[in-house]
Amino acid sequence: MTDFPRSLIEFQRRFPDERACAAYLANARWPDGFRCPACGHGKGWELATKAFTWECAGCGKQTSVTAGTVMHGSKLELTVWFWAAYLMATHSNGMSARQFWRQLGLGSYKSAWLLCAKLRRAMVAPDRSPLKGLVEVDETAIRYRTNDDPPAGGRGRSHDGKMLVAGAVEIVGNAPGRVRLTAIADGSAETLHAFIRADIAKGATVKTDGWSGYPGAPDVSHAPHVVRNMAAHIVLPWAHRLFANLKRWALGVYHGLRRKHLQSYLDEFVFRFNRRKTRHAAFRSLLGIGVTIKHSTYKMLIAPDATA
Repeated sequence: MTDFPRSLIEFQRRFPDERACAAYLANARWPDGFRCPACGHGKGWELATKAFTWECAGCGKQTSVTAGTVMHGSKLELTVWFWAAYLMATHSNGMSARQFWRQLGLGSYKSAWLLCAKLRRAMVAPDRSPLKGLVEVDETAIRYRTNDDPPAGGRGRSHDGKMLVAGAVEIVGNAPGRVRLTAIADGSAETLHAFIRADIAKGATVKTDGWSGYPGAPDVSHAPHVVRNMAAHIVLPWAHRLFANLKRWALGVYHGLRRKHLQSYLDEFVFRFNRRKTRHAAFRSLLGIGVTIKHSTYKMLIAPDATA
């Protein structure tokens, strides 16, 4: 979409009603024309008696444009979904569920939280490629919150009351490229090697601070730079900048993160960071992934904490 909306006014004009949103979803889901999800037949027609529903000419199955997608079974209007996706994808820092609740006029906080949680699931492309080339890898600790308490956690390097996160930054020239963040249980070699195996391509060069958990990681070259008396941010400047931005974001938008949903919030941060130069087009990516992944229920997403 070459004329993608770059302002709220343009967005409103592009998606003014349910019909415009449904047409966009249909094109995103079936770019080459309708294809039945049940039998694979490539011919069908839109029903006049059911809103935004197609019937397969082969098996007769009727399929809503939202069936099986991240929006499956939702009672919210498509325009609400589109506004939520646009705000979450293009707002520089994102928005909390409480902000969505007020800004979109939703009926309850639970509805707002569920909307945000489902959109976060659509922020990880199933087929995303691993980081490659030179990659800085490090781990950090984030203080967590319980109920309305301020962020907990011990001082300094203490992991008491903190959540551990592994991070990786792909270096392109002298600047950061794509990033990955994963919640981890500990800093052991088994845990860190699993992170590297999942998110970094074979043959890449992994630059670390010399922590004993990194040597021996499979299929990558290891370039340890022992910190000793040198400041850690000198050795791994982009990884430390990534962690600093993450922590400021967590406190500024959510006033601290909770253990229960840590990975989904990390996914949200990574999604926006990796699209920081194409922020408005990120909406297209978000809904594009949303129509390809399987839908989730409230029970699958787990009931939220009172102030998440």
